[in-house]
Amino acid sequence: MMPAGMFAGLSADERRLLRAFRALGAGSRENLLAFAEFLQDRGDRPGAGDGGAEGDPDNPIPAASLEPRPAEESVVAAIKRLRRSYPMLDGGTMLHETSALMAAHALQGREAQAVIDELETLFATRYEALRTPKE
Repeated sequence: MMPAGMFAGLSADERRLLRAFRALGAGSRENLLAFAEFLQDRGDRPGAGDGGAEGDPDNPIPAASLEPRPAEESVVAAIKRLRRSYPMLDGGTMLHETSALMAAHALQGREAQAVIDELETLFATRYEALRTPKE
């Protein structure tokens, strides 16, 4: 049990999160931490309009710099890799889909490799949609 003084200075949300965390088993704690790190890393990234030295001069969207997929990779690491590979994509607009895939793995036990495959497809599809001029 935590001494009452340990909660001093924490907001109600922080106390609630800490209580929930302490009530979880070791595996669930790891999943919660992985998901929290994913949410932390979804911050603003350079947006489309930044231009770029590479790519089509008629298309201001920079070329993606794809990092190779390691043989063994966690879902969180894959999301971080894909964010680095596609910095021009707005993480906020993709949050619902990426967090749903992360939750399918972390909370529902879906296999990491299948989730990573879907994440790669999601990022590539969004990138192509961004680069394709609208008619």
